Amino acid sequence: MTIQAHLDKIQAKTGNSPEAFQALAAERGLTTFRDVKAWLKSAYGLDDGHANLVAHIVVTAGQPEMSTDEKVTARFSGNKAHWRASYDAIIAYVSGFGNDFRVAPTTTYISLVRKGKKFAIVDPATAARLDVGLKLKGIEPTDRLTPAGSWNSMVTHRVRVGAPDEIDAELLAWLRQAYDAA
Repeated sequence: MTIQAHLDKIQAKTGNSPEAFQALAAERGLTTFRDVKAWLKSAYGLDDGHANLVAHIVVTAGQPEMSTDEKVTARFSGNKAHWRASYDAIIAYVSGFGNDFRVAPTTTYISLVRKGKKFAIVDPATAARLDVGLKLKGIEPTDRLTPAGSWNSMVTHRVRVGAPDEIDAELLAWLRQAYDAA
């Protein structure tokens, strides 16, 4: 589904265009991605993906579009910079799966996409943790491969990585499984 198709679906549900949401958010003094997203979910019942899309449009209105590399660099800035090497290792590994893989950073996480389908996300959640979300429908959770729950509805499972050496053969195998299923 194209971005415009998603926007059309959102407008049909809410009666508001992205421009209308921009004006409404401004009236309410909402300027951060987190605040706009929470408002869209609570006031309009948008799901996580649609709220992300509209919040991104609202918050970035009038700003020059950043490149993929700039967006990734921004996610790994400040006290999260030490996670960049781990992210780069994940990307190098996944790039070996095939030429149909791409990185699609958002303002809150980095999507890993195959043939237009998100199969995983990488999120430097805190200075102490990197989260890897995986779309693994039908796979039972384990102590390490936990249900994504309300953390992110775009994936089914989450692995919390607390140290670079936790990006191991088991996590990479789950990434491969998610990629193959996409």
